[in-house]
Amino acid sequence: MLLVWYSLSKISITTLVQYFKDANYWWIAFGLSFGVLSHLSRAYRWKFTLEPLGFKPKFPNSVMAVLIAYLVNYTVPRAGEISRAAVMSNYEGIPFEKGFGTIVAERIADLIMMLIIILITLFVQFDFIYELLTKNFDPTKIIVLLIGLILVFGIFIFFVNKAKSGFLLKVKTFVTGLIEGVTSIFKMKQKWAFIFHTVFIWAMYVAMFWATIPAIEGLQVPLGAILIGFIAGGFAIAATNGGIGLYPVAVAGAFALFGIAEEPASAFGWIMWSAQTAMIIFFGGLAFIFLPIYNKDK
Repeated sequence: MLLVWYSLSKISITTLVQYFKDANYWWIAFGLSFGVLSHLSRAYRWKFTLEPLGFKPKFPNSVMAVLIAYLVNYTVPRAGEISRAAVMSNYEGIPFEKGFGTIVAERIADLIMMLIIILITLFVQFDFIYELLTKNFDPTKIIVLLIGLILVFGIFIFFVNKAKSGFLLKVKTFVTGLIEGVTSIFKMKQKWAFIFHTVFIWAMYVAMFWATIPAIEGLQVPLGAILIGFIAGGFAIAATNGGIGLYPVAVAGAFALFGIAEEPASAFGWIMWSAQTAMIIFFGGLAFIFLPIYNKDK
């Protein structure tokens, strides 16, 4: 609630309501269509990690499990992955630990995609980001800090590799598991189909963000601001329950770097977040209702 209050302190409720009234909902619906495609693609992609384990779930069950997972994440962050594996265990007979393992592998692939988008943004907006950093920070201090971080990271990796027990061994085991999860993707029979859907899912996420911008008349957002705003919003969603309160602040903050006025930027953040949330609540709610009906024989 504190984040919601802080976000609303950036724009009056009366002004925000007016932005919602004046918004072009055709553009919002167009943006949400990309979101729907991403969810369908995520459900379809799941079969590529389950098939090597000997499971071929029904596509409708995969879709409903994914939608329910998104909805559950609005209550407890990351609890959606548990509910998703539980749904498939209950209705498809997939052992929970195996289903959950495939979800972890998917999340690793998603993390890699997020890092790729960040790298693309750094490449596209290198001059802007460099100027921003040098304007606000001493370049010498930045270089020293980077060198220090690299040295600390190198020393940490050295001790992790040598670890035989304790906390560092747990870190080593965890990192090894992550690496195995990533490399298992390239051992799939249909690895290229999995990679295609992974890229497609994230392309749809960016497209949904981009397509919703014209919903606010007169809001001009350059490509760099779109990418940085998308990344900021993504971190806000990961850090809180569906990004409530924080998402509009993060997006408006990213847009502010490009000189975009705070009021329309905050309004866009709220409209974007509200549209995504409404979509998840609607389709996730339907999934909760129709899942037992579709599987009435079980």
